[in-house]
Amino acid sequence: MAAPPAGSGRPPGREPQDVLIASAPEAARVRAGAAFLWRRALIYTHRWLGIAGCILFVLWFVSGVVMMYARMPDLSSADRRALMPSLDLTTATATPADVLWMAGAPVQSVRVGMFGRRPVYRFAARGRWTAAFADDRQWLGDLPREWVLDEVRRFVPAHSPTVQYDALLTEPDQWTIESRSLLPMHRVAVGDEADTYFYLSDRTGEPVVKTTRRTRRWAYAGAVVHWIYFTPFRRNGELWAQSIIWASAAGSLLCLSGLVWGVWRYSPLSRYRLKRVASHTPYAGWMSWHHYAGLLFGFTTFTWMFSGLLSMDPWNWHPGTAPTRTQREAVSGGPLDLDRVTLAHLRTAVAALQSAAPKEIELVQFMGEPFALGGGRLVSAVNPERAFGAIGQEEMLGAARAAMPGVEVEDAVWLSRYDAYYYDRTGERPLPVLRVRYADATRTWLYLDPGRGAIVRKEERLSRLNRWLYHGFHSFDFPFLYYRRPLWDIVVVALSIGGLVSSVTAFEPAWRRLRRHGRRLLRRA
Repeated sequence: MAAPPAGSGRPPGREPQDVLIASAPEAARVRAGAAFLWRRALIYTHRWLGIAGCILFVLWFVSGVVMMYARMPDLSSADRRALMPSLDLTTATATPADVLWMAGAPVQSVRVGMFGRRPVYRFAARGRWTAAFADDRQWLGDLPREWVLDEVRRFVPAHSPTVQYDALLTEPDQWTIESRSLLPMHRVAVGDEADTYFYLSDRTGEPVVKTTRRTRRWAYAGAVVHWIYFTPFRRNGELWAQSIIWASAAGSLLCLSGLVWGVWRYSPLSRYRLKRVASHTPYAGWMSWHHYAGLLFGFTTFTWMFSGLLSMDPWNWHPGTAPTRTQREAVSGGPLDLDRVTLAHLRTAVAALQSAAPKEIELVQFMGEPFALGGGRLVSAVNPERAFGAIGQEEMLGAARAAMPGVEVEDAVWLSRYDAYYYDRTGERPLPVLRVRYADATRTWLYLDPGRGAIVRKEERLSRLNRWLYHGFHSFDFPFLYYRRPLWDIVVVALSIGGLVSSVTAFEPAWRRLRRHGRRLLRRA
């Protein structure tokens, strides 16, 4: 065997072992350094995100409980219809097609109603509503104040003497942010004890929002705070959306880092000693409360933060639930054809619906035939003798196949009760509906309403996942819990109180740390 090189000092065949022995302490130091770095990163991430966001978390928890019982002021469809006068087309001289021919704009929806004693056609085109009188074909706009005041006096005849014009809004205020497409609006004060205000659209002449002192106060305590919906901030839609997205992402990271560190520091064997007493936590005072509250409610808080992030549909990660234009027009038979709707047919259709006492009708189309929809009944707008409560099952099945041509239908079921994706606690969504599931790549489900002959909802694989990640976790609208009140209220309020405790207990430690850092900076200065 050859001798080792001079000066090596190593016996033959021992070089690898010597190298390992020499590097073992270094490897241990590297591992220890890496562990120190990730613990340090975890601690500082949770600490400073918590200091920055603890007040925001408290506001979110408190306002979230308020929102369980009070939302933003609005005017429901039923309340809006209740304020309308009875539909009367006696003075009408123009058809919807006549007015649209003058406008030269495509239309997606048409409603026939009244403004005062005059019939009005209201059109939705390119995402905006407009209206024209059916007697002289004049478009609404720049409504005289006296007309607006007369309309509100008709809403509240008992307060006619106190009704006063307040303002013309060309920019949304706190309560009309979601109704920008109907601007400008007339704001009218009723002058009653409830301090009621009505908002009427200058574009359509109809009431849009109703607020009272009580609904405004609860909205400020709930939705405005929870959504950070303050008017100057919310008017800049992109800035507001990005702020909510990144604040929710930071909140999710705060909760996740706290969960990991809290579990890491918890000792089930009570190996910590605080004042010579065995303890499961190394923290004392407010921090011990924060540790335990985080362990109990941290996961729920994380799901609320993460689902709040998903509520903003960040980065368009899932498809919407509205049917595509191709699907809509396959069921309707193409764009809404108003040329076939004569004034005589329209009057006959309204007369046929008088038993339902409609104050407004909507023109819809199914498989190429226009219908007048009002009071839960359909009357053909080209053959008024055809009137029924709902379109037949076989016709709806044919429409479902037309909506997805060439795609195999896995099953088609008539739902007389809501399922996990088509549901509404208030019960306003129509039933029954036809649910059709397709064998396409995105696993599409379509829900079709025979009462209006249209697709009312579309679900795909990712939108169904979003339903559970967002609605399920954020509102706890799981089928086994959502409809069982007050059990749902008790669960959500209890979890909210737990999250509130975990946030409030961070105040005092956060203040002490900020004060200590402030003193250090002053000494350096």
